[in-house]
Amino acid sequence: MSTGKVLITGATGDTGGYAIEQLLQKGHQVRALVHRIDDRSKRLEDKGVEVIAGDYLDLDAMRAATKAVRRAYFVYPIRPGIIQATAYFAQAAKEAGVEAIVNMSQKSAREDARSHAALDHWVAERVFDWSGIAVTHLRPTFFAEWLLYRAPIIKAGTLASPLGAGKHAPVAAEDQARVIVGILENPAAHSGKVYPLFGPKEYTQTEIAQVLSRVLVTDIRYKQVTVKEMLQHRASSQTPAPGRVNARTGYGEVEQLQRGELKESFLQQHLHEVALDHQAGIFAGTNDVIETIGGRPPISLEAFIEKHRKAFE
Repeated sequence: MSTGKVLITGATGDTGGYAIEQLLQKGHQVRALVHRIDDRSKRLEDKGVEVIAGDYLDLDAMRAATKAVRRAYFVYPIRPGIIQATAYFAQAAKEAGVEAIVNMSQKSAREDARSHAALDHWVAERVFDWSGIAVTHLRPTFFAEWLLYRAPIIKAGTLASPLGAGKHAPVAAEDQARVIVGILENPAAHSGKVYPLFGPKEYTQTEIAQVLSRVLVTDIRYKQVTVKEMLQHRASSQTPAPGRVNARTGYGEVEQLQRGELKESFLQQHLHEVALDHQAGIFAGTNDVIETIGGRPPISLEAFIEKHRKAFE
């Protein structure tokens, strides 16, 4: 059954990229919203994706992005502006007659969240609810991809993280994408729902280091660090990527650190608070949502590390 044209935002990111791949495999028409036209957007065009560049905080750009779209996936980076961006996107989508939206929120989104980003995500969920468009909210725990962002220091034998005590079940972006696609293909069954997303098994940070050690056949030790120390580790080990704003670049903050410009920031405040949330059990849990909606069980941590082995070698 045709879904009509599907809009994927965050199209050069992890969940957006996998969602596009899966939609194309199923024969859907896809429009990708990107921040700017570059080599990544060109690769999407080469696959037959319609690419449009625009700023979330530009209402006319959102109108152009949603025109002639039936269903959409919305994701916003960990930076200020999500409430305005959500309002603009919802208004544009309503004008365009978009029938369903999948909204990427986060596990710690709640009305009493101390993280500014998590609280803003909760308010953004309510904005989508008020729009009257059928919407489904996804609240994933920490991504398995976090390990890839820290691969250089893991190569050196250390899993450095501010998360400390507590457990979570790392969830891969490709599994989240299967849920996104499953909902986009059958939105009526999921309208108004909020789905926490988890990997198959919970781990402490020490246990994750042990899995890395076992799969990579090397000694990886967990080291608790501050948020700023974690970002500084990433800044010192990454090649600069000017202008690229995504999770891999700390939404632009790794580049600022590389230039010696970053002080206290929105991202740092968020990471500090979610580290406390992690210790309090906010990110814990497992469920069968990925298998039920996405059609297969989520990838195990061992299989994820093995799949991305080259990143750690």
